[in-house]
Amino acid sequence: MSTTTSTTAASSRGSTRPPRRSVTDVVFSAINYAVFALLAVICAYPFYYLIINAVSANDAAAAGDVRFLPTGLHLANFDQVLQLNGLAAAAAVSVGRTVIGTAATVLASAFLGFMFTQERMWGRKFWYRYLIITMYFSAGVIPLFITMKMLGLTNSFWVYVLPLVVQPFFVILVKTYVEAMPRSLQEAAEVDGASIVQVFFRIYLPNMTPILATVAIFSAVTHWNSFQDTLIYITDQSLYTLQYLLYTFINQANSLAQAAQGSSGNLSTVVAGATEQTPTSIRVTVSVLVVLPIVFVYPLFQRYFVKGIMLGAVKG
Repeated sequence: MSTTTSTTAASSRGSTRPPRRSVTDVVFSAINYAVFALLAVICAYPFYYLIINAVSANDAAAAGDVRFLPTGLHLANFDQVLQLNGLAAAAAVSVGRTVIGTAATVLASAFLGFMFTQERMWGRKFWYRYLIITMYFSAGVIPLFITMKMLGLTNSFWVYVLPLVVQPFFVILVKTYVEAMPRSLQEAAEVDGASIVQVFFRIYLPNMTPILATVAIFSAVTHWNSFQDTLIYITDQSLYTLQYLLYTFINQANSLAQAAQGSSGNLSTVVAGATEQTPTSIRVTVSVLVVLPIVFVYPLFQRYFVKGIMLGAVKG
């Protein structure tokens, strides 16, 4: 009896050991890790290249000598670029449109995605199909500009927010996510007398965190990186966004560099060669300032991203 028990215990202990991997599996995993590591380096290097050129000696960066490690490390570029006219106001506009626009898009996507799962919604199939059609057809830039002008949105902050509130792709993601949630949650709440709005805000919305985080990061990146709407709808300089200002700075890099050099003429020749602004230093420094905020924000939502996009894209 004791021998049988010992054999059984030994078998149970042995069954917990992970199976031995074959040589083929080990080689395949090594190749996978190597390929993904290479892709990660390829994706990260452009950002690294911008940063090391922004903090390197400007003459070395302009000559293309900075590729892997910074040369003549200094931070004077950032101090000088931050003094460029309109940068602070443009940053405030970009932050404002990103925060307000993302919040509005997330709320609209959540509510519409939820409502399109309600069979009692009047004309549900028609409105859902009507929304989907807008993903495939567009009137074009000129009709869109005329529409915005007739609505009084040109030269207005709200032209950045209102046209992007309802995004069909985000609504589809949320709708699919809601359909995978237990219907018994809503039924129990309605038995207790909850209205449809109460069901949405108290039952479904708190349980949509993964998909809403996914929508938020997509929307925030779109708002932060957008500059074409400023180019089309805005002529008031106080409403310029950071990305549009980057666009203008890159186009005017030569004149900005000459202005910066003229304001620092009291430096010695050696120091001036390393710290005086050049078109290249203007471009890379402004690019770093524009890219860094979204790079820091993205990891905050990363843990929700994969789960949200998978659950929102495949119906369970």
